[in-house]
Amino acid sequence: MLRTFVYNQHPARVTFGRGSIARVGEEADKLGLKRVIVLSTPPQAAAAEQVSKQLADRRTHTFSGAVMHTPVEVTEAALTLVREHRADGLVAFGGGSTIGLSRALALRTDLPQIAIPTTYAGSEMTPILGEAAAGRKVTLRSPKVLPEVVIYDVDLTMSLPPSLSATSGINAIAHAVEALYAEDRNPVVDHLALDAIAAMSGALPRISADSLDQGARTEALYGAWLCGMCLGSVGMALHHKLCHALGGAFDLPHAETHTVILPHALAYNASAVPDVIARLKTVLAADNPSHALFELAGRVGAPRSLEALGMPIEGIEKATNLVLSSPYANPRQPERDSIRRLLHRAYSGLPPVSD
Repeated sequence: MLRTFVYNQHPARVTFGRGSIARVGEEADKLGLKRVIVLSTPPQAAAAEQVSKQLADRRTHTFSGAVMHTPVEVTEAALTLVREHRADGLVAFGGGSTIGLSRALALRTDLPQIAIPTTYAGSEMTPILGEAAAGRKVTLRSPKVLPEVVIYDVDLTMSLPPSLSATSGINAIAHAVEALYAEDRNPVVDHLALDAIAAMSGALPRISADSLDQGARTEALYGAWLCGMCLGSVGMALHHKLCHALGGAFDLPHAETHTVILPHALAYNASAVPDVIARLKTVLAADNPSHALFELAGRVGAPRSLEALGMPIEGIEKATNLVLSSPYANPRQPERDSIRRLLHRAYSGLPPVSD
């Protein structure tokens, strides 16, 4: 029998397919945009200028200072540019860092957004914003941060290095895995999550073997879209709390941190969600889903230890305290000793164990 549930459908116009970035001007017209700020990270500044050229009949300016974890001070710098040029819209070109900046600006200005993802982060499909300030990452939910338009152009991901593809993709898988045991899970999101995990876990090894495999790139981008929908539709649990604590406290790279933590968080929760484990066994074709995700990371050359990401070992106690001080809803109660052991194994790059 279907249980009682609530499903939130977030409005967004999605254009998916090769070459779809050519429609950015058309999408800007649909939104009535005349003065646009194009956002990117420093390495993608040249690509952002090319996007500006496609918006040539509008007044455009670029801000290429986006960085990971969306620091408030960077948002304030971009906000100055937005106000100076009286912008009426935002175009975010890039991965989670750029899209996070766009969403932070939208929260403060309510400007419409066009998101053009170039990685598999999936955050463009969520009403969630994480911002870093004073060494802590704080998250909030607001419909104001949702982009009005998302352009998924497979061609833009063809040059994404296999290493970044791997961590970006496993980061996306984490959204879908946690959606399966979210406090407010529902059967609609369950189906999205399982389809997303299957698409992404199947595509990443093919991309690792041949980064120009268009079929694999298409599957991965489709999977990222669905993973993002999962993240945006239900709450997250222990995995995301751990990653937010680690990222905010130690400035660890976002996708890489998710990649390291995911197998350990799933193993921690395994005993509390046997139905989820059974479904993951099928979709991952593995008897031990947490080990399968750990092995997937190794297979695609992704980091598997927090030590490799630059976390100090003495930070384990601080991270444990942060997780326990304001825990997310989770199917298994966070316990100090167990969380500490989880972090020790993740720090050392050891396989996950069910505590």
